[in-house]
Order: sequence, then structure tokens, then C-alpha cells
Amino acid sequence: MNNKLKWIILAAALVLLLAAAGLLYNKFSDKFATDNLFTGETTAETTPAPSPELPEESTPESSEESSPESSAEGSEQEYQPAPDFVVYDYDGNEVKLSDYKGKPVVLNFWATWCYYCMEEMPDFNKASLNHPEVRFLMVNATDGVQETLENAKEYIDSNDYNFTAVYDTQLNAVYAYGLNSFPATFFINADGELVAYGKGMMGYDTLEKGIGMITE
Repeated sequence: MNNKLKWIILAAALVLLLAAAGLLYNKFSDKFATDNLFTGETTAETTPAPSPELPEESTPESSEESSPESSAEGSEQEYQPAPDFVVYDYDGNEVKLSDYKGKPVVLNFWATWCYYCMEEMPDFNKASLNHPEVRFLMVNATDGVQETLENAKEYIDSNDYNFTAVYDTQLNAVYAYGLNSFPATFFINADGELVAYGKGMMGYDTLEKGIGMITE
């Protein structure tokens, strides 16, 4: 094999290596993105229809959708009502989102099989301690197959969390919000309006930004 052929082979290998690296970057570069907060102009009513199966785990993601900062300054936002739903507390008592009207609410959807849900839980707990005026409603997607009530309760029992965990045993809340991936977070103001939402794992700074939007 002459030197020219060796250089051609090496060049081809380098191109393949760079292409593979590019694919990996595109796949994983947004894994720990934290600025994934969007305004409530796009509400659950305009999201795709929910899958009949339980949503899959979602990696944190960035988006080209308009962020809160991109909204025209000084313009008055009009938000749509956050969809109501029925879930159940630890003791099996019925809980509705509308029970919290009059207070700002951080609504989070999670499951124990969702790695990123577990990763962001400590930040949500920290925020709940720092913002006692805000109600944190952590909705577990308890479908009875991928997520059982026993597993979900065991996880909550093993952690000293300050927020309220509830169980969506009939997936009423999941379908109300048209979810097809976890985790997902919605920020609802005291008037019961959906102000902002986040897809994928949310960093603490972004969580604080969303809280600021419903407590101003």
C-alpha cells in the first residue's frame, strides 16, 4: 500500500469519525439543557392528542419556540385556563387542580421509571421550601403497569420532600394535558391560567424563572 492510498484511507476514516461525532452531539447536546421554558400562549388545548399508551421519558430539550424573553415588552398577555383534572392523594382522597385556585401552582408530571424526573426532584423540593406561597403539585402517572401505586408511594416515603405528591391512577391529568413525554412542568397563576410550561428536565434557575412569572 503506497503512501497516497494510506492518506486516502485515513482521510475517509476521519470523515466517518467526524460524522459519527456530529450524530452523537445532536443526540446528546441538549441532555442537560435547562433553559426550556415557554409561554402559555401554546396551551394544552393546542398540544397533540395524547397517545393511548403511557408517555415515554423525555430528555431535557431546547426549542426554537418563543421564550418568555422574546414576548413583546409592554404587551398584555392573555392566558387560557389550565385544564382541570382529578387525581388522588396518598390516602386516596380526591384532589382537583381547581382546589388550588387563588394560589400560584407549579404542576409537575413524573414517574419513578423516569430518570430525569428523579434528577430534578431535589430542585423542586428546594424551590417549594423557598416559595411557601406557591403550591407544588407533583403528579405521578400511576398507570398500574409501568408505574404502580406501591412503587410511587415507596419512592415518596423514602425521600423527605416538602411538596405535595398525588397519584394519577386513571391518567386523567396526563390526558388533560396531552402529554407524550416526561417530565413536564406547568406554571399556573392564582387565576388558574396557564402562564408557562417546560419540557424535559428543568434546571433550578429555569424553575425559579417560571415561579417568578406566576408570582409577580
